[in-house]
Amino acid sequence: MKHKGLIYSALIGAVARARSMTPMAGIAAARLLGRHTPGRLVLLDRPLFRNGALAMGVGELLGDKMKAAPDRTVFLGLLARVMSAGIAGAALAPQGREQAGALTAVATAVPLAYLTLAGRKRAMARMGQTRSGLIEDALIVAAGAAVVALAVK
Repeated sequence: MKHKGLIYSALIGAVARARSMTPMAGIAAARLLGRHTPGRLVLLDRPLFRNGALAMGVGELLGDKMKAAPDRTVFLGLLARVMSAGIAGAALAPQGREQAGALTAVATAVPLAYLTLAGRKRAMARMGQTRSGLIEDALIVAAGAAVVALAVK
């Protein structure tokens, strides 16, 4: 598949707005399966980083359901989103455009984190933190997997 522009970088940024670690975990999983990203990114080829990204992705899915889980817009949550979206956005950008891909993903993730927080809070009030979190997990993990699957070769 020919990679056109920075669409996959923007889409992975949209994934990062809800689950900060899912983008890197998705790319790490693809790397474990022997798939290659269009952008040059050797960081997730290193076992420590690749396995760490997978563990953080799983940990975030579990931790999001805890009562003490902070909003996605707290400083550390935004920092994690910026880092993960940037790394994933660079990896999914066309080769030679990694920096633009990182910026595109971050520019998508951060505003959407703020825009979607109210919806998540309404869902939590309606159906509880665990149930709303599980639904959001299913949607975001599926979207992340689809973006990565379409972007890698």
